[in-house]
Amino acid sequence: MQETICFAWGASSLGDFLIATTSLGIVALEFGEDRIAMETALRARFPEAIISERPDVLEPIRMKVTRAIEEPGYEPDVPLDLRGTPYEVKVWRMLREIPAGETTNYGALAARLGTRDARDVTTAIASNTIAVLVPCHRVIKKDGTISGYRWGFQRKRTLLARERGLHKGSGSSRPGAREG
Repeated sequence: MQETICFAWGASSLGDFLIATTSLGIVALEFGEDRIAMETALRARFPEAIISERPDVLEPIRMKVTRAIEEPGYEPDVPLDLRGTPYEVKVWRMLREIPAGETTNYGALAARLGTRDARDVTTAIASNTIAVLVPCHRVIKKDGTISGYRWGFQRKRTLLARERGLHKGSGSSRPGAREG
């Protein structure tokens, strides 16, 4: 049976986003300015699927996702359909364990995975196609500086600043906060 993927567009203070779902959950949540290019990329990623724009069907999920983007700490309680290698999925699940307002670094994640080489972690994080809900923005360099972000450096900076506002004065947003 051919897989069906529904998608819809949303708007947020961080820009427009595309949300796509399968019967299992959200398979993509991506920011971008070029809707045609984003839809083309979605279709290329799932060439065997029936892909259908369904804003009516996705409206409740879109509303929850928009709220999650705008309100750090809000947990939208929506299922995710994580598609990647077993290693990538393991990394993405680890990212979901990092609370809003906290950060970690690539080396700390690599150590938790039993390796000292952060390059594989970096590659797995860069392959994430579910922004915000798989919070790859919470991974920074060991020295505390912000590194690249699939959806733009400024979006990452804004997300981290919003989340720091949750715990202002608590000191919980620091490099390596999730080590151990």
